[in-house]
Amino acid sequence: MHHFGLLEPGVARLVRIEIPIPYVDPLRWLNAQKHLERLYWRGRHADERVAMCGIAKVLSGDTRPDYVLLEKEIDDFLERPGADFRLYGGMRFDLSHDTDRDWFGFPAWRFVLPRFELHCRGERTQLCCNLVFPEDQGLAQIILDQADELVFPHQFSPNTVPIPTARVEIPSFEGWKSQVGWSIDAFKREVLQKVVLARRVDFSFAEEPEPVELLNVLQEATPNCFHFLFESEEGAFLGASPERLFFRRGREVISEAVAGTRPRGDTKDDDQAYCESLLASEKDQREHAFVRNRIRNVLQEVCRTVEVDEVASEMRLAQGRHLYSRLSGTLEKGITDLHLLKLLHPTPAVCGEPTDVALHAINSLEDFDRGWYAGPVGWLGRDSAEFAVALRCGVLHKKTLSLFSGAGLVNGSDPGSEWLEIEQKITDFTKILGLALKSTK
Repeated sequence: MHHFGLLEPGVARLVRIEIPIPYVDPLRWLNAQKHLERLYWRGRHADERVAMCGIAKVLSGDTRPDYVLLEKEIDDFLERPGADFRLYGGMRFDLSHDTDRDWFGFPAWRFVLPRFELHCRGERTQLCCNLVFPEDQGLAQIILDQADELVFPHQFSPNTVPIPTARVEIPSFEGWKSQVGWSIDAFKREVLQKVVLARRVDFSFAEEPEPVELLNVLQEATPNCFHFLFESEEGAFLGASPERLFFRRGREVISEAVAGTRPRGDTKDDDQAYCESLLASEKDQREHAFVRNRIRNVLQEVCRTVEVDEVASEMRLAQGRHLYSRLSGTLEKGITDLHLLKLLHPTPAVCGEPTDVALHAINSLEDFDRGWYAGPVGWLGRDSAEFAVALRCGVLHKKTLSLFSGAGLVNGSDPGSEWLEIEQKITDFTKILGLALKSTK
């Protein structure tokens, strides 16, 4: 920590101390850090895994942010001389709805610069300590004490997830039928074209599960997904999302439309049949087109050029498959990551079309607060940023794990079929974690 003595008091600067260390699994390391707030991020196809703990800087709020002011605050921080840092965090699905309501200790929006980061790319492992000046001036001993408390374990038992004792559906199947019936009537009246309604399933346990152990099992079974963990004082939000909101490097931006779902088959022939059914489905293609067209319109507003996959292909995952289209463009000058977040979220893949009507329907019909579910999660840096949509996720609060999943409803949707689609998504998650209990309608 000799960097403290080399800096003039009051001078703004960002400093990163990096130390190569022998390989340690990032989740094994994270699981051992019980005394500091923990975070984890792994990109969908990225080799790099980042386990983080402690807080060097936090930006957060309980109400809808003033995007202009937040953008200035983030820019002023990241543009300080010195190291190129990333702020990790996320936002609520709907910042305009009950933004002052407590959701398992997670505020409306929050971005964190961790104090300690363990980066692992292949077998190359680095331990980093982030210092923020002038805020950290005079805190050398506190930070050194925190560093001394870091634990480097040799063993990790990832399969210690307890068995749930109960399962509760929100809404019940009868409530779900009523919600879908209202939506179908809205389609017929041409009030709505699409709405995404979600279910929540609460699993209760006799003892508190460890969130890092849950994530470890989930990550092993869900390749090609974004894996994330964010802790609050009251709970932990974790998931394995297949869906990118956007990735930016310099002025180049990539987004994608992901909508339309089928399971994987038990045999090769069954699997191929599900694939062909998805690609040939008029309903799923129509649902997917709403998402692709909305993202296309947004990118055309902020980009000099835009390229779009006009024909959807298959995104094949370990536990399911979706229709997928890639969109990319070159951003105009002055377009920032906060600007993209505000314009792109929520997409019709998690909300509906038209957006304002679909949001009103979701707020009126759903029996729970989505909170960070289906919101943007990811990171912001000086020259790049990446956000996923928080899907296939849950929040762990003491002895309860709440899982969330939704289905896109369009004209022609059937309550039973949409219930089964969500059940397949939830069952995939619970099967992975060894939590599966029989669903009751």
